[in-house]
Formats: sequence, C-alpha cells, structure tokens
Amino acid sequence: MFETWEATKNVTGSCQKARVSRGLFYYWKARFEAKSYPGLEYYEKPNPKNPNAKEETIVQEVIEMKEAHPDWGKKRIAQEIAKANNWVPLVSHNTVKRILAEKGLWPKGQDGGEK
Repeated sequence: MFETWEATKNVTGSCQKARVSRGLFYYWKARFEAKSYPGLEYYEKPNPKNPNAKEETIVQEVIEMKEAHPDWGKKRIAQEIAKANNWVPLVSHNTVKRILAEKGLWPKGQDGGEK
C-alpha cells in the first residue's frame, strides 16, 4: 500500500489496490512517516493485558469510600468520585462493583440495585 502511495501519492488508488479503507491508511501513515517500513513490521498491542484494570489510586478511593460510607452503593460511589473530579467520570458503577467484589466488600448475590 505504501509503495503504491509513495510512487503515485494517490491515497484512494493505494487503498483500493491494497483493499483497505482510507481510515486504515491514515491510521498507519503516521507510523510509516516516522519510522518508514521498519515501523510497520512490529507494533505493540494497543490494549493492555487487562483493559479493565484501574489505577491503584482509584481502587483505593473506591475502597475508602465504601468503608467510610457502608450504605453507599456502586452508583453513589462512582458519582462521588466524578464529583470530586469536576464531574469527569473516572470509574463506572459496574467497575466500582467489581473492585469491591474483588476486595470482599460487595455482598455476594447483590445485583447492585439502589434503593
């Protein structure tokens, strides 16, 4: 694809010949321009091994909130964390539940329905 593009400077034609979308072309173009052909050979996976893992500071904050307010549910804890961060959500309510369950702070069989 990039050989054709270098020769013709025609993105559409290069993509058609390689049978890829223009979006995919532009996705790889920056890497190609920075590292040429060797940059296309190996790349790190964009997703970490555990994409749902949260920073330890968030995990600690969730645990501390639950311990300080045992009556709070997953939604309230997620909202309080967002409120403390200028209403930018840092953790979903389901992630709060997962964190608490992993630490043994979430009752088994509780679906998370808030009263």
